[in-house]
Amino acid sequence: MAITTQVPVVPPYTPAPPTNADLDYADLPIIDLSKAATTEGRNGLVKQVTDAMTNQGFFYVVNHGYTPEQTKRIFDIANVPFEHVSESEKQAYTGTMETSGSFQGYKPRQYFHIDNGIRDQLEQYNINRDVTKRGHPQALRPLLPELEAFAKHNHFHVLHPILKLLAIGLELPEETLVNIHRYDATAETYARFAKYYPRSPEEEEKTKNVWLKGHTDIGTVTLLYSQPVASLQILTPEGKWKYARHIDNALLVNIGDAMEFLSGGFYRATIHRVIQPPPDQQSYTRLGAFYFAMSDDDIKLAPLAQSPVLQRVGIKRRFEDDKAPTMEQWRKSRTSAYGRSQLTKRGAVEEEVVSGVLVTHYN
Repeated sequence: MAITTQVPVVPPYTPAPPTNADLDYADLPIIDLSKAATTEGRNGLVKQVTDAMTNQGFFYVVNHGYTPEQTKRIFDIANVPFEHVSESEKQAYTGTMETSGSFQGYKPRQYFHIDNGIRDQLEQYNINRDVTKRGHPQALRPLLPELEAFAKHNHFHVLHPILKLLAIGLELPEETLVNIHRYDATAETYARFAKYYPRSPEEEEKTKNVWLKGHTDIGTVTLLYSQPVASLQILTPEGKWKYARHIDNALLVNIGDAMEFLSGGFYRATIHRVIQPPPDQQSYTRLGAFYFAMSDDDIKLAPLAQSPVLQRVGIKRRFEDDKAPTMEQWRKSRTSAYGRSQLTKRGAVEEEVVSGVLVTHYN
């Protein structure tokens, strides 16, 4: 007789219906990750991934190992920390981003400054891949085995294959980047669940409909589980904002600052933002599920100058090699400053200097 394992009952989350708006979507490549299981398959995908990461900075992944049912379960779980935890308990598990440089725990609404005195309506819950690293609200505790499995799936079955493709694209041994993203190392790689709530017309007007200003991610690789609310926009190399299209049960992948540093500017950390969705979705919340990867804390984010590709095309340095921050220094300084520091406005952009590096935000 087969033994079935009972999973905790979680109230189902109902996503918004797809928009009918006629939007200007970015043309992003779709990578079949199942092909990365063999050396031959990886070699066949490298050009696609390299082209995407040197041009658009984003691509989709399909056949990533999760069924539509498993992905739906993750979104059901993602909704729990927002809808099934009391406000007082949320306060008890609020993160210490500004003082510790760690996003673990809740990021409450109205923590980030957007524009003209208006703050965000984005709530987040961040879980280190080591789910025992800090405590969790009561409603999440029965779900920790599934959250750990989610982290391990993303790390070993999605992130590592992508890292191999990025290393091959630099003509480095395929384990080069995998070896600095160890699951058991000290690092801040984490799963993030995020929920955007609708705002008032006055807030939309004062922020020009921007919910999260244009930015690059802090770490190496970001995995976003595609969801239907059309709000994410990517800044193209031509300087135009285009929407990311929703694809059922696909992941949207982009690289962050740390990978741009390691690749000597060969791979692009693309600027992206979140704006108010089109009218037929404006009454819905936007729920997101992510896996944010960072290299091991002790890794120095200097270019991998041994890459034959970088030796041919040259290195775009953001700092001198001897002044390169470690992953720990970079993520702590950017996390503590993000959405809180005083920015210098220069026309359409806002700037700050973090660990000696000029960081640009687009509002």
